Amino acid sequence: MTAPAPGNVQENWTSRFTFIMASVGFAVGLGNIWRFPYIVGESGGSAFIFVYLLFALGIGVPLVMSEWAIGRRSAGCQSAAGSIGSVASEAGISTHWAKVGTVAVLAAFMLLMTYTVIAGWTIDYFLLAVRGTFVGIDAGGSSTVFDELLASPSRLAFWHTVVVIITAWINARGIHGGIERAVNILMPALFVCLVLMVIYASVIGDMAAAVRFLLTPDFSRITASTMLAALGQAFFSIGIAMAVMITYGSCLSRQTTISQNAFIVVGADTLVAFMAGFAIFPLVFAHGLPPDSGPGLVFQTLPIAFGELPGGQIFSSVFFFLLIAAALTSCIGVFAPIQASTQERFNLSRNQAAAVAGTALWVLGLLAVFSFNKLSNVYPLDFLPGFADKTFYDATDYIMTNVLLPVGAFLTSIFVGWRVTSDIMRDELGLRNAFGFKLWQLLMRFVVPAAVAIIFITSITS
Repeated sequence: MTAPAPGNVQENWTSRFTFIMASVGFAVGLGNIWRFPYIVGESGGSAFIFVYLLFALGIGVPLVMSEWAIGRRSAGCQSAAGSIGSVASEAGISTHWAKVGTVAVLAAFMLLMTYTVIAGWTIDYFLLAVRGTFVGIDAGGSSTVFDELLASPSRLAFWHTVVVIITAWINARGIHGGIERAVNILMPALFVCLVLMVIYASVIGDMAAAVRFLLTPDFSRITASTMLAALGQAFFSIGIAMAVMITYGSCLSRQTTISQNAFIVVGADTLVAFMAGFAIFPLVFAHGLPPDSGPGLVFQTLPIAFGELPGGQIFSSVFFFLLIAAALTSCIGVFAPIQASTQERFNLSRNQAAAVAGTALWVLGLLAVFSFNKLSNVYPLDFLPGFADKTFYDATDYIMTNVLLPVGAFLTSIFVGWRVTSDIMRDELGLRNAFGFKLWQLLMRFVVPAAVAIIFITSITS
């Protein structure tokens, strides 16, 4: 592990509140507001939510606890690989386990290469909403608006550039001057917008139909595919195995209770996903639109509803600003371990690492941008089974979601559950109650690896 570059100052979170806000900000992203509603719609409504909650609590919470514990045990702000290597060294096992952190950082980088593009969509759509583009729009017009955005490499590249610059600049300013200030503005704005949207939907939309759809259990709808979708959503939404929680945990005070905060963060993440459902589905049902319209639910279906409903121009602007806040807080979080890894590996200052990582992200992210237009007929991995029709964007997303995240989570669970000594983990987690620690250990040793293995095997064989 290299020494820190001159001029770098080790920072810890100012308070438990700012740490929670940053962690929630990372977890609460487009996965909650964009992906969760359409997955619910495709997977049977409340039946999916019931299974999702089980996985979020039984798998998400113990994994978040484990990643924070690894980071904090490393005693200083380090990269994910550095933190894991430090814990492995203390436990007297091979420091090759640090490569698990490298896998997680690679997953984070590949996620951000595609995520910054989608984040750019939210900014573009916010401006369209402000200009009244969606007023009176029909299904054909909505599809045309979305298709025109994807077909324009200049628009997509411009917004991708804006998102990368904002993300790198905030991280370059460090925890106190950058991340904390950003989440202290963006997270309250996100919650205010979300509450306004729920109120608007309850007044204008069909809230009764949304409540039935989201809260009425229909266990006959729970199938193997529903369970897999719920498990995958828990990973995607909470942000497991992306090195972010390890990086954030490495700057965490010893006085902070890990287990309690893990439940708070996962609970807040789930609450936002629920609220997003109550903000979106009443409008969808009131307009007679299909709730299972897939990824186009937010960018193609909702604009139709906003275009016909009273106050649609104002509240469509609020909604897409909400998406901007969610996207940026996640981008900021995902960039943090990438910057930390770059800084440590090349012995750079924080500003230099942000510039190097940001430039690499911008350049490679352009391939994702052009996957929707100039490179839409290019399939870079078509020589591999299952990749024949996958563009650069599709292939990147597939490898990150179906390979790197499950592999990283599986190895993390083996590392903390079987290789790191119980004394180290018990001390770091702060679980003084014997039952609490045994339950965590049971989950990390058996339940989590089994669940992750099922995800991995199913995803690569389907």
